[in-house]
Amino acid sequence: MIAVLVSRADHASEHIGEHLRSETNWTAHEDETRPDAEGGGRYYRTDGFELREFDALHLDIEGAADAFADPDLLVFASRHSGDTGPLLTAHFTGNFGPAQFGGEDGELARACPNAHAQLLRAFDEHAPPEYDVGMECTHHGPSTVGVPSMFVELGSDEDQWRDSEAARAVARAILDLRGVDSARERQFVGFGGGHYAPRFERIVRETEWAVGHIASDWNLEAMGSPAENRETIRRAFERSDAEYAVCEGDYPELASVVADLGYRTVSETWVREVSGVPLSLAERLEANLSSVESGLRFGDLADASGEFKVVGLPDDLVAVAAGIDRERVRELVAEHTLAFETEEGGTLAAGSAAVRGPNDYDAIVAELAGVLGEKYDDVERFANEVVVRKVAFDPQKARRLGVPEGPEFGKLSSGVAVTVNDETIPPDAVQTERIRRYHV
Repeated sequence: MIAVLVSRADHASEHIGEHLRSETNWTAHEDETRPDAEGGGRYYRTDGFELREFDALHLDIEGAADAFADPDLLVFASRHSGDTGPLLTAHFTGNFGPAQFGGEDGELARACPNAHAQLLRAFDEHAPPEYDVGMECTHHGPSTVGVPSMFVELGSDEDQWRDSEAARAVARAILDLRGVDSARERQFVGFGGGHYAPRFERIVRETEWAVGHIASDWNLEAMGSPAENRETIRRAFERSDAEYAVCEGDYPELASVVADLGYRTVSETWVREVSGVPLSLAERLEANLSSVESGLRFGDLADASGEFKVVGLPDDLVAVAAGIDRERVRELVAEHTLAFETEEGGTLAAGSAAVRGPNDYDAIVAELAGVLGEKYDDVERFANEVVVRKVAFDPQKARRLGVPEGPEFGKLSSGVAVTVNDETIPPDAVQTERIRRYHV
C-alpha cells in the first residue's frame, strides 16, 4: 500500500490532494486514535493507496508512516519553491550535513529508487507542455519516515501551485505508482553535481538503473570531510539499498571512503555498459579480463551466467578486417563473446575476450575471414593461420616493360591493355600475386 501525505500548511499539497481524490474513487474513513492535526480524523482509501492530512509542513513530520496502515511506500505531495519556472520534480529526504530545514544532522530517510524512476516516467506522460520534469538532490527533513519515501513536488511558485492542470498531472503521476515493485538490483548513490542532478537523471532515463540518495556538490561541502562522516556515507548506501556510486567531479577522499566501506564507485560508462548483463557476471568478467573503464565491452552472450574461457583475439586479423568494415567487425566479435577488450574508444576489438568455448572463437575467425573476402581475391583458413591472396598491378613490372607512368599505369591497374612502342601489354603481364598470413 502507498501512503500519501498531504500538508494543510502547503496549499499546493492540498491542491494535489484534491485532484487525487477526484481522479479515482476513494472511501472515507475515521480514525479516532490520532489527532486530526496528525493524520487522524477523516482519511481516505482507494485500491493501493491511503491518503491522510496533517497540519504541519511535511519536512517537520518525523515518523509519518506510523499514521498509516502498514504502508510499503510513502509519498509526500508537496510544493517546490525556486527560480526554476514550471517544474514537476521529486527527491529523497535527509541531511548530509547540518539539518537546517527539518530532520537531523547527517541522517537520511530510506529512499525508493525504483518508485522514483517510475515517477519520472509518469511525469513525462502527464506534465503540461510548459512544465519541465526533473529530479533533485537529497535535502531537508524528515530524516525518519518509517518506510521508503520521496517528495513529489509541484513548482515553482504561486502561479504553478494554483495550476489545476499541473496539480492534476502530479496526482495522476502518484496514482501511476500503484503496484510499483520496490525491489531493484540496479540502483546507485549519486555524488557531486548540481542541485537538480541532470547527469543522474539522464542515467535513470536512458538505462535500467535507478538512483537513490544524491549528495550534490553543496551537500558534500555542507557535510565536510568524508573520512569524518563515514557513517553518513554508509547510510546513503544502506538507505538507497545500493552497492554502487556514480560520482560527478573529482572527490578522491570520498572515493577512498566509499571503497573502504565496501562499495564501488563506477563511471557512467560502466553503468551503461552493464545494462542487460548480470552484475555478478560483469564483475567476474572484469576480474578475468580488464575493467570497463579501460575498454572492456560486453558481448551478446553476456546475458547468460555460465562458464567462459579467456582467449586472445587475433589482433592482426581483427585490425585488417576493421580496415574494411570496422562496424561489422565489432558486431561479429560481440556476437560470439561474453566480453571483449577494446582500443580506440571502444570501437576496435583488441586483446582478450571471453568465449563459451572453441566454437565461438572459430566462428570469430571464420567471420573475420569472410570480411577479408570483400577485399582479397582468395582467403583460406588453416589450423593456425588465415592466408589471403590478391593479384594487383605491379608498377615495377610495368616500368621494366617500358610503360611510362601516367594514364597507361591507370589503365593497366584497371585491367585494360595498353600499347607501348607498337607492342600491346596486357594487364596480367604487369601483375603480382601478394600473399599475407595472419596468425590465429
